[in-house]
Amino acid sequence: MDELLDPDASQAYLRDWQERIARNAANARTAADRIAAVRATAGDGNGLTEVTVDSTGTLLDIRFTDRIHRVPPDAVARAVLAASAAARRTAAEQSRAVVTETLGPDSPAARAIAAQIDAHAAADNGRREGDRA
Repeated sequence: MDELLDPDASQAYLRDWQERIARNAANARTAADRIAAVRATAGDGNGLTEVTVDSTGTLLDIRFTDRIHRVPPDAVARAVLAASAAARRTAAEQSRAVVTETLGPDSPAARAIAAQIDAHAAADNGRREGDRA
């Protein structure tokens, strides 16, 4: 007999399906909360500045060392851009790890979110490359 035609089996199937949906929704909420909490801090290679960004790459904080007084302004600008790029890469890596840990590496939702993170990072890299021209 087909399991879906058996009322008890059908109810068990629907219960399992509802539990999977609820578990997936809870995992998605957890992932969203953890991604929202991502912060990444990075400095430039010359020790001029350190920046902090959130999971979207938005600049949250910037700190300069006293060394900025001894270098030209364009060197400080390059240092800020370098530190920002490094922090954004780290934030993207952390966000990708959160998604994989929370939703699982085989989850279609995790793959879709990771693809969005990668696309955002690639677009950001393209803008920076265009700014250097």
